[in-house]
Amino acid sequence: MATTTPDLARPEFLAAPIPGREGLISVDNPATGEKLGEVPALDASQVEQIVTQAKVAQRGWGSLSAKDRAARMHSFFDAIIAHQDDLSRLMVAEQGKPLAEAKGEVAYAASFVSWFADEGLRAYGEVIPAPQADKRILVLKRPIGLAAAVTPWNFPLAMITRKVAPALAAGCGIVVKPSELTPFSAMALQQLAIEAGIPEHLFAVVTGHAKSVGPVLTGHPDIAKFSFTGSTAVGKLLTAQCASTMKRVSMELGGNAPLIVFDDADIDMAVEGTIMAKFRNSGQTCVCANRILVQDGIHDKFVEALTARAAALRVGNGLDGVTEQGPLITEQATTKVAEHVADAIRRGAKATTGGTAHEAGGRFWTPTVLTGATSEMRLAYEETFGPVAPVFRFRDEREALAMANDTRSGLAAYAFSADIDRFWRVCESLEVGMIGFNTGAFSSEVIPFGGVKESGLGREGSKHGLDEYLELRMICLGMKGEN
Repeated sequence: MATTTPDLARPEFLAAPIPGREGLISVDNPATGEKLGEVPALDASQVEQIVTQAKVAQRGWGSLSAKDRAARMHSFFDAIIAHQDDLSRLMVAEQGKPLAEAKGEVAYAASFVSWFADEGLRAYGEVIPAPQADKRILVLKRPIGLAAAVTPWNFPLAMITRKVAPALAAGCGIVVKPSELTPFSAMALQQLAIEAGIPEHLFAVVTGHAKSVGPVLTGHPDIAKFSFTGSTAVGKLLTAQCASTMKRVSMELGGNAPLIVFDDADIDMAVEGTIMAKFRNSGQTCVCANRILVQDGIHDKFVEALTARAAALRVGNGLDGVTEQGPLITEQATTKVAEHVADAIRRGAKATTGGTAHEAGGRFWTPTVLTGATSEMRLAYEETFGPVAPVFRFRDEREALAMANDTRSGLAAYAFSADIDRFWRVCESLEVGMIGFNTGAFSSEVIPFGGVKESGLGREGSKHGLDEYLELRMICLGMKGEN
């Protein structure tokens, strides 16, 4: 496969014009505001046609052996890795994250394809001892059928492969609607899949507005499974829409992650963990540490060290040199960050670094650390989704856990301590689906990613992620006795 560099002004992966479409959606570079290109805004009838094509392709794919599917998926993995530089630059252009982060995401996205290619070989059934001597009971795992997914802009490759890879490994087809803000990465991924031997139409990308595409994907009777990553409010709405056809759903929704630093924590480790958990992707991740809870005895030293570290983060366009913080995705996102910071300062918080828009202008925001945060501030109960680290003070472990669990979200949490007994107490008490203890990063293809409470349903990644695309079929076999 040739490794050509895409034209970022008009990517080679852009779909051909589709007659009768409602119009075009413009895509820009969040670092510069420059227009990158346009994608079709498909209407409902066009999406329905794509769903029909995917359903046909799924029947053939589902009849292949798991070994055959795995071979093609490994070719898909190789194609992604071969185009890592091209995909990274494309992602930086439409999403804004630093180039090093983008390269890491390409590798992360590819890891799901490789992992699930092999995991599909292990979709074992079982034999259940029957209560009657003349019967045998078998349980088989079968592909659920055609799936659909709606994915976000903050990880425009990884959030797709985390859904597409288990679907393909299970024998399913999948129709993906990427964010209108970052469609080119998805289209590039689809093109690489086809070139790697994944049947055309099996992994389909549909571009358009949610009001046109969403109802088709949630209501179409041929779609058996629906997966969404995004806000809790939208996830609730989509779940309700899926109920009309009793689709299986998986929802990876909003978070309000606490990060707890106890007095006995290693300060350097806790600061570096906080930088990873808070400032990755400019704070635009669902597992970002939204609330930094620090115990009295270590509070001032921790704030001093975190302030120095945050102030040293390099901000800029990811294609213009080495950077560690890119722009926020939209002007609205920048406005929200500014509102959260202003509200916190008005209520008594103090910025030890940052607190203002960055001198680069546009959608750039200066990495910010706030002290004196309290539960009345908006950033205590709303996801900021930006590079703002509010520090809350606590007295003891009981208060820390009460503060951490005081939210309807339950996606992720972090804690730093040298006490092994506290490790067990804290991990057993936190009301979340994932915990990073003495680390600020835990994402991997091998972990079950997902939350509890209003942070979602189901799990992605790990062996459990494959089961989201499989259904159980019981077979009871009656047997004759010996003559």
